[in-house]
Amino acid sequence: MSNLKELLAQRAALDEQINQTKERERAEAVAKVKSLMSEYGLTIADLSMRTVKPAKVSKVAAKYRNQATGETWSGRGLQPKWLKAAIAGGAKLTDFAV
Repeated sequence: MSNLKELLAQRAALDEQINQTKERERAEAVAKVKSLMSEYGLTIADLSMRTVKPAKVSKVAAKYRNQATGETWSGRGLQPKWLKAAIAGGAKLTDFAV
């Protein structure tokens, strides 16, 4: 069975091995990327370009509007606070219909 000093020495040796391997693999990855960039004529600017187009967001027309503030709600999802408060105060949902 190993004692504490031996285990700590083993851990230090493993940590050093891990760091060396990490540095070597990182250098290899950088070299591979540079090679691919050269092969395809890419620049750093090409890498920072957005390659994924943003998903189309469809807007839903407002079904309810607060005439006092101009706030709207499409009728989807949870009711907004302004509408909940108005209904709690005695207003009807139909009072806010667009």
